[in-house]
Amino acid sequence: METLFIFPEAGTRHAHVDEWLAKHDNEIGKIARILVDRVRSCGDDIRELVHDGRPTLCVEMAAFAYVDAYSRHAAIGFFEGASLPDPEKLLQGQGKRMRHIKLRTLDEVALPSLLMMIDAAYHDMRRRLGLD
Repeated sequence: METLFIFPEAGTRHAHVDEWLAKHDNEIGKIARILVDRVRSCGDDIRELVHDGRPTLCVEMAAFAYVDAYSRHAAIGFFEGASLPDPEKLLQGQGKRMRHIKLRTLDEVALPSLLMMIDAAYHDMRRRLGLD
């Protein structure tokens, strides 16, 4: 059986995620909020929590994405990102499983390739869970 990052405490709309987003009220924080909202819109099975100091988004209880805000960029990371198709070469990182995408401007949040990557990560986790 495949090892997944499971969070039984993840909820449908976790107050700590909204508190985290409220603390980041600059342009980078706006990017982070858009990313979280976009992942939240993937499906009714999205759950969330703050783990390791950042919003972590799950399909049911299985983590598939996280969002973070840094001084000069926001990032969305995928726990199984190394196995995702990446024709636009958006994903960064050298880890065995995880990959991330850095975003520096609000315009980048609307890139079709980013939106497709989020959807791909969501459906990849649904497949891993036997839901798709």
